[in-house]
Amino acid sequence: MAHSISSSDIQDTHLLVVDDDDRIRDLLKRYLSKNGFRVSTAADASEARRLMTGLTFDLLVLDVMMPGEDGFALTKSLRAVDDVPIILLTAKGEPNDRIEGLSLGADDYLAKPFEPEELVLRIKSILKRQATRPRQHKIRFGDFLFDLDRQMLEQAGERMHLTTGETALLTTLSNRAGRPVSRQNLAEQINAKSERAVDVQITRLRRKLEANPAQPEFLTTIRNRGYCLQAEPVDG
Repeated sequence: MAHSISSSDIQDTHLLVVDDDDRIRDLLKRYLSKNGFRVSTAADASEARRLMTGLTFDLLVLDVMMPGEDGFALTKSLRAVDDVPIILLTAKGEPNDRIEGLSLGADDYLAKPFEPEELVLRIKSILKRQATRPRQHKIRFGDFLFDLDRQMLEQAGERMHLTTGETALLTTLSNRAGRPVSRQNLAEQINAKSERAVDVQITRLRRKLEANPAQPEFLTTIRNRGYCLQAEPVDG
């Protein structure tokens, strides 16, 4: 059965629109919000980075021709640490520009001028592809194996004890394995009272997972982005 994008899927999707043109930025925010998405906006790459330090976005819409760091450069930089879906917008419709954007890791490319409805269709298409990827129920890092369904962590076949808070934290990070999750987002997901409480939980969890908690190998800090679990899905 084909997977469709439900209204709840859309409402749970937080988009970041980055464009130095006030008119286009405001138009897209109104239109995308009207279609049910949560939308934040930024006028340039610098502002986008500031927003991304405190929030986790599900998809980025980036203008290519921005002053300072352009959309190509931002895409390349983000791809080094994150696999968040990216749609590039540009006034340039040349094939070479499209090829460059896709080669840097963009998921799609839309030339200006375009109909906002087409952008919505492109976004939904990417979300559908994301949703139809097989869910990974187990992940591995080092000699650890975490079963998300059973909420159980094993090390070399031996079950490890985790507190309720540690389990919630590991589950949230496992669901976004390989991607940074902001402290604010983690606090919301694990019902922590503050971001400081998240830091305390991270420290405690590192003591159980890391050979050297001061130099973590698995539960790493991504500067200005949050925490990231360096793990791989288990096949089968």
